Amino acid sequence: MPCLDDLMANLFVESMLVALSAALLVPQGAMAQAQDPTRPVEQRPQSLSQKLEKTGSGGPAPRRDLSGFWAGSLEPNLHQVPAMTEVGQARFKSNTPEPFNEHSNDPWRTCDPFGFPRVVTNQTRGLAFAQMPDHIVVMTQYEKIWRSVWMDGRTLPKNVGTKGGPDSRWYGYSVGHWDGDYTLVVETTGADDRTWMDRRGYPHSVEMRAEERYKRVDHNTLELTLTIDDPMIYTKPFVLATNRFRWIPNQEEEEQLCVPSEAIEYMKIIAGPADQERALGKK
Repeated sequence: MPCLDDLMANLFVESMLVALSAALLVPQGAMAQAQDPTRPVEQRPQSLSQKLEKTGSGGPAPRRDLSGFWAGSLEPNLHQVPAMTEVGQARFKSNTPEPFNEHSNDPWRTCDPFGFPRVVTNQTRGLAFAQMPDHIVVMTQYEKIWRSVWMDGRTLPKNVGTKGGPDSRWYGYSVGHWDGDYTLVVETTGADDRTWMDRRGYPHSVEMRAEERYKRVDHNTLELTLTIDDPMIYTKPFVLATNRFRWIPNQEEEEQLCVPSEAIEYMKIIAGPADQERALGKK
């Protein structure tokens, strides 16, 4: 289970399991203090990545190597999206964010897979890379999922989701290459369009092409830039998110899962009654 500091830091963006645990187990006074926006920033609980800033650079970065566990912020810096096409606007209007609202259609609410690119923009406290003979495995701490990034020179598939083409996937199809010695470039397409791009509810099509650039600045610092190109939904390519990760010295990770049974209990005990009170004007 995530540590209490993280629960108190941001209940909204925690998983359903964490939300239920926080609501039932954390004292109301402590929770109120952590949620208070007037509380000075320096007094708020720090994330692991913030605590690791004091470890410094750790020396120069190794060449073409991101292997190991990294700690990121709870969520990256989400950038402003450009204007949407008519198709994009219609899809966006049908999405209701906030997974802890009984009336939301956020896939997170039912513990459905984040999919891509939301896996890169939501719950990014833990990230790991593992080098295989012909590909790199990118692992996400939340939900313990992994993605294969093929480094053998293959190209991305075409016509995904169409007759004669390959099926779309929750996490799409990814290929990668090195740009110099310190930046891994990952290109992805064919992501299932039932997934959102981030917690704000922005949609994407199966034809979306995404580029992740992981730049190892030094031994202890990794920077990410995520760029989206989806002409069916958006009027121009744009940077969706940026993030910064820090090397974890002891290479340990947490277990963070969204458990459907816990999500159901949360909706019964907390979210449902809360919405009823709001509808009756009692809240």
